[in-house]
Amino acid sequence: MLNLIRILYIFASSAFKSRAALQLENIALRHQLNVLRRSAPRRVRLTRCDRAIFATLYRIWPKIIGSIAIVKPKTVVGWHRQGFRLFWHWKCGTHGSRPTVPADLKALIREMSETNPLWGAPRIHGELFKLGVDVGQATISRYMVHRPE
Repeated sequence: MLNLIRILYIFASSAFKSRAALQLENIALRHQLNVLRRSAPRRVRLTRCDRAIFATLYRIWPKIIGSIAIVKPKTVVGWHRQGFRLFWHWKCGTHGSRPTVPADLKALIREMSETNPLWGAPRIHGELFKLGVDVGQATISRYMVHRPE
């Protein structure tokens, strides 16, 4: 979190620097990255905050992919896609599951099945539809009383 605040401060202060100073700073930072890439171990350990920063930067400015040196551009795009999937997974709320059938509807299906042994799932489905209950035939057959033949 401290790194994020530091990056935001640097970003805000760079608005007041001259273009030449920014270019020199970029050259210095790129050289530091090249030195680190040569001397560092093969695998770079990034925290979730680092990944979120890279994915957010990619979201704001997709051309940043060309200037990222410590990870592959495909990796940053993957992080962005994963974050997008997680956001929509959270936003949907139900996590894509089917709605639950209320207990009183289960009891009604069971009662209709017991009192009318010749009715199948399509007939019970039609009767419930007339009552304004929208439930599928497969759900009805799941809660019907099954008699041995």
